[in-house]
Amino acid sequence: MQEIRVDLAVIGGGVGGVAAALAGLDEGLTVLLSEESPWLGGQLTSQMVPPDENYLVESVGRTRSYADFRQRLRDYYRRNYPLTEQARREPALNPGAGGVSAICHEPQVAKAVIDELLAAALSSGRLQLLRQFQPFQAEVDGDLIQAVALEGPAGQRHWVQADCYIDATELGDLVELAGAEHVIGAESQADTGEPHAPSGPAAPEDQQAITWCFVMDYLPDQDHTIDRPAEYDFWRSYRPDFWPGPLFSWTDPLPTTLEARTEPLFAAADSPRGGVHRDRWNFRRILSTAHLVPGSFASDITVVNWPQIDYFLGPLLGVDPATRQRHLAAARQQALCFAHWLQTEAPRHDGGQGYPGLRLRGDVAGSPDGLALRPYIREARRIKAETTILEQQVGVEARRQAGLPDQAEHFLDSVGIGSYRIDLHPSTGRAGRPRTYVDIASYPFEIPLGALLPQRLDNLLAGAKNIGSTHITNGCYRLHPVEWNIGQAAGALAAFAGRRGLVPRAVRQRPNQLTDFQARLQGHHGVPLRWPDWARSFRN
Repeated sequence: MQEIRVDLAVIGGGVGGVAAALAGLDEGLTVLLSEESPWLGGQLTSQMVPPDENYLVESVGRTRSYADFRQRLRDYYRRNYPLTEQARREPALNPGAGGVSAICHEPQVAKAVIDELLAAALSSGRLQLLRQFQPFQAEVDGDLIQAVALEGPAGQRHWVQADCYIDATELGDLVELAGAEHVIGAESQADTGEPHAPSGPAAPEDQQAITWCFVMDYLPDQDHTIDRPAEYDFWRSYRPDFWPGPLFSWTDPLPTTLEARTEPLFAAADSPRGGVHRDRWNFRRILSTAHLVPGSFASDITVVNWPQIDYFLGPLLGVDPATRQRHLAAARQQALCFAHWLQTEAPRHDGGQGYPGLRLRGDVAGSPDGLALRPYIREARRIKAETTILEQQVGVEARRQAGLPDQAEHFLDSVGIGSYRIDLHPSTGRAGRPRTYVDIASYPFEIPLGALLPQRLDNLLAGAKNIGSTHITNGCYRLHPVEWNIGQAAGALAAFAGRRGLVPRAVRQRPNQLTDFQARLQGHHGVPLRWPDWARSFRN
C-alpha cells in the first residue's frame, strides 16, 4: 500500500470536510482530503440539498469563509448564466428563488465553486485529494491514531499518516474504525433529561430518516415517464401509522403540529415558470426561469426532498453491511417509485392524474437516473465528547420549563455559532416501529469546543454532524452553515495545537491557550463566537 504523510488528514469531503481542509491549508498545513463520492461538498452537492440556513445568514451567523463560498455561488451564476439585468444586479441573488433557502442553487455549481477554492492548494501539492476513497482500517496505539487506511474504486489502497485526523464522514466512519467511544440512535430521556427524548431505554436503532433526493424539470408537452419500478405496488400503497393517508399523496403531517396539511405540486398554472406560490415545486427549486433571459431555459429545475421520500423503515448504523445496503437500495426504490407516481398518478393542479412532462435530470445530478449521487444523511455516529450538547441548553421549551434565561446557554469555549430549529424527521423508531417528527423551537446557539473533542483519543477531532450532540440536538447542529463552522474550527484547531506541540484537548484545558485560539478564530478566520445581543432571544 502506498504511504502518504501529511500534517492533517481530513477523512470525508462533505461540507465540514471541505471547511476543515480549507482552514488547515490557510494555516499552512499539508492536508489529505478523502471523499467517498466523486463530488466534494456532501449535502451541497452529491446529496443535492439546498442550504438549510438561519434567517439572519446574509448578515450574521456565518463564518467569513462560508460567506465567501455563498458569494462565489452567486458570482458563478452572474458569470456563466443568461441572467436578466434585474437578477444580475440583485446583491442577494437566490438562483432558484426557492422557499427553503436564500441561496437555492444547483449541485454542480457548488461542486465547481468548491473545486475552485481548492485548486491552488492542489496544484501546489499542499493538498492531496482522494475522491471515491473510503476508510476501512485505523491503526491506533494507546490514545493516538497512527495511520488510516483508505481504499479507492479500483482497489487502490493508501496508508495515511498525519499528526491530526478529522472525521468529516457522513456517518462517522473513522470514529468507529478508531474505536472512539460514541453513541448511535436516540438516548433515553432518563439519561439526558431532555423533554423530547424518547421515554424508556436508549434506542440505538432509532435513527433519523435518510432521503434519496432527485432533480427534475417540467416540459408539459412531452412525456418523460420512467419505467415502473420493481417496488412500485408496495410504495404507492404504503401508509405509516402516523401519516394522515397514503405516503404517496399531497397530504402529510405538518412537522410542528403533526396536523394534516395538503400542498400540491403546483399551486397554479404558472408555478413551473417562475411563480412565487407556496407549493412543493417552489420550495426547493434550484433554478428559476424568472431570473433568466426569456427563452434561454425551457423550465425551472427543482429538487425533490419531500416527506414522501423520507426512508425510515430501517437504520444504517448498528447493522451489518448487507442490511445497510438493503436499506440504501430500498431508499432508492422509494424515490424512483415516487417519481413514477408523480408522472402517472399524482392529482394534477388542473384536474386529471400524473405529470408525464416531469423529466428527471441526471445531467444536473451527476448520475444516470436523476437521483442524487448519495443519500441525504441526517444522523451519524456521535462521539462521546468532553461536552455533550443537550436540549436544555438550546431548546426554547426546555429552557422555559427549567426557568432558564430566554436564550441559549453560553459556552466559555465557543468556537462558532449557528441557528436552526430542532428539526428531526421521522425516524426508524424502536423495534421496527417508525417514530414521527420532532420539530421544536430553539435559540441561536454556540458551538462548544468540547463537543469536537473525543473523551479519549488525543489526535482525532469531530468535523461534521458527529460532534457531541444528542439525537435531539443533532436536529439543529447538523445543517450546512453549522457543519461548515464545525469543520473550520476543527481544521484551525489542528494547526493551532500542532504549532504549540499540544494535543487538541490541551488547548481547551489551558485558559490562555483557549483564549489565544478563540482570538485566532475570530481575527484570522472570521469566525464569530457569540451572537449579537439583539439576536440571542430570536426563536427559530
